[in-house]
Amino acid sequence: MQTKSKIALAGALLSAVLSAQIPATDARNTVIPHTDFHFTMPAYATLPEWEAHKAHLQRQILVAAGLYPLPEKTPLHPEISGRIERGDYSIEKVALETMPGYYLGGNLYRPLKSAGKVPAVLTPHGHWTYGRLENSDGYSGPALGINLARQGYVAFAYDMVGYNDTLQTEHRFSSPTYQLWSFTPLGLQLWNSIRALDFVESLPEVDSRRIAVAGASGGATQTLLLAAVDGRVRATAPVNMVSFIMQGGCQCENAPGLRIGTSNVEIAAMMAPRPMLLVSATGDWTRNVPREEYPAIRSIYALYKQPDNLAVVQFQAEHNFNRLSREAVYGFFARHLLGADGSQPVWEHGVEAEPLRDMLVWQGRSLPANALTQPQLFEQWKLSGRMRMAALDRAARREAMLDVFHAEWPREVVDEHVGEQIALGRPGRGDRVPGIWLPGAGAPTLVIHPEGADAARRDPRVADLVRAGKAVLLIDAFQTGKAVAPRDLSKQFILTFNASDDANRVQDILTALRFLDAQHAGTPALLAIGKAGAWARYARAMAPIDVALSADAGSCPSSDEGFINELFVPGVQLLAEPCK
Repeated sequence: MQTKSKIALAGALLSAVLSAQIPATDARNTVIPHTDFHFTMPAYATLPEWEAHKAHLQRQILVAAGLYPLPEKTPLHPEISGRIERGDYSIEKVALETMPGYYLGGNLYRPLKSAGKVPAVLTPHGHWTYGRLENSDGYSGPALGINLARQGYVAFAYDMVGYNDTLQTEHRFSSPTYQLWSFTPLGLQLWNSIRALDFVESLPEVDSRRIAVAGASGGATQTLLLAAVDGRVRATAPVNMVSFIMQGGCQCENAPGLRIGTSNVEIAAMMAPRPMLLVSATGDWTRNVPREEYPAIRSIYALYKQPDNLAVVQFQAEHNFNRLSREAVYGFFARHLLGADGSQPVWEHGVEAEPLRDMLVWQGRSLPANALTQPQLFEQWKLSGRMRMAALDRAARREAMLDVFHAEWPREVVDEHVGEQIALGRPGRGDRVPGIWLPGAGAPTLVIHPEGADAARRDPRVADLVRAGKAVLLIDAFQTGKAVAPRDLSKQFILTFNASDDANRVQDILTALRFLDAQHAGTPALLAIGKAGAWARYARAMAPIDVALSADAGSCPSSDEGFINELFVPGVQLLAEPCK
């Protein structure tokens, strides 16, 4: 009897612990990250744990960018022209066709006195007025390129979208329709960076084992993302961007879904164990880097037993990529790419910038005849993305769908009951899914209504199930019924850091199905009423179990307008499967 009492007590304690994992308030309404949120770095105890998370983040970045699976690398057709020689370096104009009908412009700086293969540096620019051709105290693209060439590197400075020669789209563009197809400035810029790396790697004088990237501000964001998804980058210097307290202030840095559950600090840590220099300033959002961000990233380098491959420097200055910052980068790259011992600083020599007209690819010329307009590029993007997704096998499409929705089939679901009232949650996630649980015999039915559980209970089909003695679970999916709650959505780029409401509703259906699958034998049924049918169709497609779905007619959006009204999830239109 004493043993039974101990078992009962242990069971009660365990139940209390599990119940405590369901908060009184859904964290999805109270903890809403945004670009100025103060993030922290999770602890990773082992290298395999970090590597698994890194692989997840790589997929998340590519999915958010609309680049999963990666597009075909079509011929770049590089056009190199307008060579200028200035004693120990040359400058040329470059146009690359990074995808059919889409052109990236830039300048190639090369050393004139070199022997054998040389390293290369990509230099994406930030939001300075003249982009790659800015020549001011705070940032000088020409000084960076010329000094790198003088030091023995091939340097390639290329445009952000909407700057200088890369003018087929605006720099800032966004709309719900674009988001359905993951068509963003960030996706175009990341693809341009990948193709810029292809171009530099193809140059006969470049040593493909020694390619680095250095960019500041928005150029540092591009540096982080390229290094995160492309292992050919062997060293980086993200300048005045890596921060726990600001993640980027432009649409070109904030594609929907990019930083759900993560931050730029983790994305920067994906560089490990390759050499990286963190350059920071006291006068911007990188002011805490030596004390907060650097130790956090160094903990990942320590997992690889190469903590010394990460370095940090901070200058008393406002936001910049000024001469002091550039010289720090030169010294770091000299050690890791040129074999210098680091005993001597690498100083920058003054330069005379060339006239803008001599640096611009399309100065006095028209774009090629096949150059696409922004609407035409969007149509090509849609077709390419849909075809690439359709080419995946069913298992890979299911994984891609989970990635697009930022959803999961939970390992575990905990619950708490008070009479008919039930609440479900996933341990460690902070979510709370309220509902009504009506026990019964046989395989259970999950009922979803766009207005919540009480509205679902009034449906005659539910009454029939109850009269027949069937088990029925009715839930208030996210922000429906009793789950409607106030929240602050006033910050910028909410969808960069948080799943959409409809994506959260699909997750709640998966959570409820997982609960039923763990508790009851037999194939669960899913009754979806009204526009909840769209949520249910996608949840069934992601569930690894058989689900008998009954959804109201018309709950199968296909047009952009239909998805915006019934199932707004960025990237969902690239999937196009569950309603077939």
